[in-house]
Amino acid sequence: MPKSNKLKIFNDPIYGFIRIPSTLIFDLIAHPYFQRLRRISQMGLSYLVYPGAHHTRFHHALGSMFLMQQAIQVLRFKAVEITSEEEQGLLCAILLHDIGHGPFSHAMEKSIVEGVHHEQISALFVEELNVKFNGSLTIALQIFKGEHPKKFLNQLVSSQLDMDRLDYLKRDSFYTGVAEGNINSERLLTMLTVVNDQLMVEEKGTYSVEKFLMARRFMYWQVYLHKTGIVAEQLLIRILKRAKVLVRNKQSLPCSEALNFFLNRKIAYQKFNTEILERFAALDDVDVLAAIKSWQHNDDFVLSNLCKMVLHRKLLKIKMKKKAFSVAELQKQSAIFQNKHSISEEEAAYFVFTGSIQNTAYTRDKQNINIFRKNGKIEDVTEASDHLNLQALSRTVTKYYMCFPKADV
Repeated sequence: MPKSNKLKIFNDPIYGFIRIPSTLIFDLIAHPYFQRLRRISQMGLSYLVYPGAHHTRFHHALGSMFLMQQAIQVLRFKAVEITSEEEQGLLCAILLHDIGHGPFSHAMEKSIVEGVHHEQISALFVEELNVKFNGSLTIALQIFKGEHPKKFLNQLVSSQLDMDRLDYLKRDSFYTGVAEGNINSERLLTMLTVVNDQLMVEEKGTYSVEKFLMARRFMYWQVYLHKTGIVAEQLLIRILKRAKVLVRNKQSLPCSEALNFFLNRKIAYQKFNTEILERFAALDDVDVLAAIKSWQHNDDFVLSNLCKMVLHRKLLKIKMKKKAFSVAELQKQSAIFQNKHSISEEEAAYFVFTGSIQNTAYTRDKQNINIFRKNGKIEDVTEASDHLNLQALSRTVTKYYMCFPKADV
């Protein structure tokens, strides 16, 4: 593989100039696996709600790497030992942490490859790249899987206060224009410390952690779980579901070779060999959008109308409440749509359905955020904080929704 290192910096709208620290990092960024992230949206179809939300996983990966560089610098200043090899491992692990995302990120996770999480695919990509780069990513892979003996290294990449979350909250807030999600990542990084091999926050940073958790809660309700975004994502899932049904029934659907491969196969994690990985690496948002544009003209009522709804933003109506919707409410809406278009109950189910969403801003019993007090005492952030709402953030809030066509559809 030819190596070069001409490009030294990226100009990022959030942090300014991001420096590429090594030839290995440059070559990873230049690799087709990583360049594909330029064509994977960070927030799926959220641009149907927030027009500015067109940023990509490529943006996010570079931003997360920048924050990791800052975190390493802060911890070293506080006499925390991080070797040059561990530094390289950290930067590679965070750079590649989302490389396994499919088209439109989370929306397609349960559609194109059934039951295989993007983190599993990311790990497979890192393993493959480790082979291609002659074992240079061994430490990165160890950290990515949470298996490095230095626990705090794993926590910097994956925890409730990791570089991934610090970047996507600030970045998504910027591109959506939702100011409530904006966090002071620099202040949070400055307050990081390591005690007993665990990543913690100094007592002075307690209020910054509170602000971070509140911002996370606001972003989930206002952006990630926005009701219009939920409808758009569910339509996208159902488009792929319907396409797979038609393909199984021997109907030919025009689409790219990469998308056609997955439409015609049900692939479990155990079957994810190098060939499948290469096929997956050829998939991006362009494949799905091009297919949807073509399928809107299909003779199948379900597929055609689902595609038109997404393309022209003529989305389903959505109602939300704290209790689950009754079967009678669902059947009423389904019957109306069936009678109006002379379709079956099975076909109507693509347009009339219920579901639920959950929001837990903070989980106390899994990789909790600890505050290191001046007197040497260690406390969970909910104990250290005097903010009454912080206790509530650790409770899971569930909301139920029902989607159905508007009267004019």
